[in-house]
This record gives sequence, C-alpha cells and structure tokens, in this order.
Amino acid sequence: MKKVAVVDYGMGNLRSVTQAVMHVAEGTGVEVVWARTPQEVMDAERVVLPGQGGMRDCMRELHESGMFDAVMHAAAHKPLMGVCVGMQMLLDHSEELDTPCLSLIPGEVVKFDLAGQLQADGSRFKVPQMGWNRVWQTAKPRHPVWGDVPDGSYFYFVHSYYARPSDARHSAGETDYGQRFSCAIARDNIFATQFHPEKSAEHGLALYRNFLHWNP
Repeated sequence: MKKVAVVDYGMGNLRSVTQAVMHVAEGTGVEVVWARTPQEVMDAERVVLPGQGGMRDCMRELHESGMFDAVMHAAAHKPLMGVCVGMQMLLDHSEELDTPCLSLIPGEVVKFDLAGQLQADGSRFKVPQMGWNRVWQTAKPRHPVWGDVPDGSYFYFVHSYYARPSDARHSAGETDYGQRFSCAIARDNIFATQFHPEKSAEHGLALYRNFLHWNP
C-alpha cells in the first residue's frame, strides 16, 4: 500500500492537516501516516511538511526531533508538499530572528512592511494577514498539483512573513496583500503553499488530492 507521511516534529497544525489528507485519500488505496519517527518518513512514498509558529522554533524542533535527515532525504527523492511555515522552511533564510532554513529552493523569507498602506475600503493592512485571498497560478506550464482548481480561487492565509524566491520560475502561485508576492513555490518534486489547504474548503482539499497522485 502506498503511504503518505505527515511529519510530526512538534510544530504544526498536525491534526487538521492529517485529517484533510486522510479525507482525500479515503478509498484510493493510499495510507496516511501521522509520522512521529524518522523511519515512518523514510518508509513513505510521499511527504507533507506542515509548520506553524516561529521559524527559529520550527527549525530547532526539526533538528531536535531527529526528523531533519528524513525530511532532507524526502526532499531529494520523493514528492514533498510544504504548508505554511513548512513552505517558508524550504528557502535559504528567514528574516524572522535571522534564521537559516533548509536551502532547498533559493530565496528569502521576509516580513510584511505595509505601514501607512490602505486597503480599497480605506482600512489599514493588518499583519498578520488573516483570511481568504485570491491566488493566481503563475507557473508556466501550469503546475500539475493545481489540477482543475480554477485560477483566481480563494485560499485561507495566516502569516506575517512571505516567501521571496530568487528565481521567478520557482513561483507557482501569487496573491496580493499590499503587494504581489509568491504564495506557492515549486521545484522538481517539491510543491508548497503559504496558505492552508486544510482550511480552504474544497479547493484546498483538491490540492491535497492532486498531490497524492502527482508523479513529478
């Protein structure tokens, strides 16, 4: 039986992510594992890397949990999907407490600087961004994990920092919040989103479903 591992390294919205992936895997012959050991990650055919909280805490816990090597092996050899801070961790460096990241996709994680900017209704932009926002699919050709999700669909965001990949070819999706920025990144066997698919209703579930059947 094929297995997908949701990595539990102590930092992430594990229950919601795992339940969402289990929901879309039902009846497909794919087993979803809440992976608490490196071996469970190594044994999986594909891997979901969630993340929530501070970047430095996430990076520390990834190392101290013993999951670092298993995640890096997965990133080199099998389909891997990062979510929220799990996406930001894939880049080189985060401005949040000057934290080195995994360097799997070249780029930086930077904080929103929206001081003085006003939204269309006259209100100030708030940081963190919390709520639904439209996502535009930017990869050429269209990334297969988007599947039949319509361009411009809404997804749910909660974040104060955003990804700035060095190479525009690694940007798979963009959104606007005071500025245009990458909210989905991809390279080879890696796809990742800043937004939370597990909180994004049917279009979010579609992304997890497409990931389970993606063959990069």
